[in-house]
Amino acid sequence: MSAAAAALPEAGVPETGVLEAGSPEAPLAWARALLARHYGLAGSLSALTGERDRNFLLETPAGAGEPARYMLKISHPAETPLVADFQTQALLHVARADPALPVQRIVPTRDGAPSFLAEAPAGEARVVRLFSYLPGLPLPKARRSPEQARALARMLARLDLALREFRHPAGALALPWDIQRADRVRGLLGSVADPARRALALRALDRFDAQVKPRLPALRAQPIHNDFNIYNLLVDPHDHDRIAGVLDFGDMVHAPLVDDLAVAAAYQVDPAADTLATLAGFVAAYHAVLPLRAEEIDVLFDLVQARLVMVVTISGWRAARQPDNADYLLRNNAVSWARLAACDAIGAAQARAALRRACGMA
Repeated sequence: MSAAAAALPEAGVPETGVLEAGSPEAPLAWARALLARHYGLAGSLSALTGERDRNFLLETPAGAGEPARYMLKISHPAETPLVADFQTQALLHVARADPALPVQRIVPTRDGAPSFLAEAPAGEARVVRLFSYLPGLPLPKARRSPEQARALARMLARLDLALREFRHPAGALALPWDIQRADRVRGLLGSVADPARRALALRALDRFDAQVKPRLPALRAQPIHNDFNIYNLLVDPHDHDRIAGVLDFGDMVHAPLVDDLAVAAAYQVDPAADTLATLAGFVAAYHAVLPLRAEEIDVLFDLVQARLVMVVTISGWRAARQPDNADYLLRNNAVSWARLAACDAIGAAQARAALRRACGMA
């Protein structure tokens, strides 16, 4: 490990323990015992991928129809029960506020609890939850189209509307992947070997510090999903323009509403296409469902770039510490650098004007 990399934990990234440490194993036998004891369920159990948590697919024996499917989630031990409860209560709130939204549902334990704390074989305490399993085609495997992107933006706006009145004490915590704290990844840039890339990221962070961060406290804020990327979305296998599922509330934060749109928009940038036109269409579709304010639109383009800087720096830093999970952690890294370069080539004033026009503002 380089000297620069060794110093990275001092960079001030929130929740470093969760981000830096690999997730301890959760043995299949232990997971099966938890399902039997707390849910009265048994069946075929297999491991799923995950960034921090240990996730499992449970398929119960088939009766008259198809076998029932569930997802068992065993949280990272460095994540406090309060943070896990933030995500749990958000899903319960969404189910009440907009029952038609295609999000996972919490499956209660035999005692009616939405989650419980269990001691793992290694001795650490971990939050355990069981979710319904959403059918659908993962978006990375689907045909992409402008209508699909618009549908995605509209779905995000609906989700943000559903979360608008939700509040939770964990919202006051400094949590990972919060764009409000994008400047904290500046210290991680020492691990970026390419000087041109490092300068590209620094320019985006400088704009964030000067033009965006001072404005954030005045913007409307609420709990947001904060990770509306293509790996957390499912589409209808027979209609790739219809969003069939929204997954993974594990990066939720209480933050400016426009941050949620910035996160989603960052993954819509196509470096080979017209970046500004693509972003304008996406933002306009969101605005049609949940109207944006001028002051939110004016910081959006810089927030998109701040999110991309967070992706490339945090993922690179974590991959160096978790080489066994590097492929998963770096899956968005190369394209994120290309997206950041595409955005950097567009003037901030030009971007603001285009996004305002797309939303019908002077």
